[in-house]
Amino acid sequence: MSTAPKFALVGAGVIGKHHGLVMSRLADRLELVAVADVDLDRATALAAERGGRAYDSLGAVLAAEQVDVVVVCTPTGLHGEVAVEALEAGKNVIVEKPAEITVARTDEIIRARQKAGTLVTVISQHRFDPATEKVLAAIEAGELGRLTSGIASIDWWRGQSYYDSGGWRGTWELDGGGALMNQGVHTVDLLIAALGRPVEVFAYTGTLAHERIEVEDVAAGVVKFASGALGVLHATTAAYPGLSARLQVHGDRGSAVIDNDEMAFFSATPAGEAISDRLMGTTQAVSGGGDTTASSDPGMLSDAHRLQYLNFLGALDGTEKLRVDLETNRQSVAVITAAYESARTGRPVAL
Repeated sequence: MSTAPKFALVGAGVIGKHHGLVMSRLADRLELVAVADVDLDRATALAAERGGRAYDSLGAVLAAEQVDVVVVCTPTGLHGEVAVEALEAGKNVIVEKPAEITVARTDEIIRARQKAGTLVTVISQHRFDPATEKVLAAIEAGELGRLTSGIASIDWWRGQSYYDSGGWRGTWELDGGGALMNQGVHTVDLLIAALGRPVEVFAYTGTLAHERIEVEDVAAGVVKFASGALGVLHATTAAYPGLSARLQVHGDRGSAVIDNDEMAFFSATPAGEAISDRLMGTTQAVSGGGDTTASSDPGMLSDAHRLQYLNFLGALDGTEKLRVDLETNRQSVAVITAAYESARTGRPVAL
């Protein structure tokens, strides 16, 4: 594009402020022209900080501004409504994770995108972490061999004040779920990126440490993948004082562990090399003992957000391929909603 694309941000809450910061760091590549929120004062405050004019709805923005990209940072259960409105107006869209709270509603966005012919990405910034890229490249090169299992574990804490801070938090209608859907979706996404197509899910959920919420604060489950690999899901917002998000990937030629977005362990066997014939084997990976709050705290911003924005901008001007699309995120939504269905019925759910 000959001039910087014009962005409108819809939703000026915690996540909206993240995106406002990212856009301010990319002011040489894009222009934020509008911030919309049902709370106009909140939109006005964020616009004053990051740029653009404040509005109380996307409709008002589209009536008054020339916009190329709409960034959706509303409560999850409203993502589809806003994204479809933007797509029907012919706009490109960035949607905060997850795309929507059900597969069917994610499919509505997909259909609107197909009709519009524009670009849509869902924020999955941890795919852009250097540790993730190294692990996925090793898998692609066959250096981990046949993948056998993986673990996605999110061991976080959210105080009661977190759920009480917004009427939508902890509701099925607008949050779409609890620890697994809201906090765990990124790590579930990475498990799928590593192990491939999921085909069946079995899970249990519970609400054990919080009051006045409809959704789970702990979930545990198993995912079967098309390759035969098995994955373990563990997500909680009831692990005081809050630990890390962790991905483990294991194969018959190597293993990798990513903890709080950093590589905690990596062992791979290059193509052409034979593995050691061990009767039994163990390797001690020593933790750095660093701060574990970065992933647990939604107020912390990683550079990966900026990298995903750069990929989107590259796709917009035709210089890069879009790395995360709606179909990518749909798999994570399918696994998580299947886990909820399994927990309700006590049966495995085929995907």
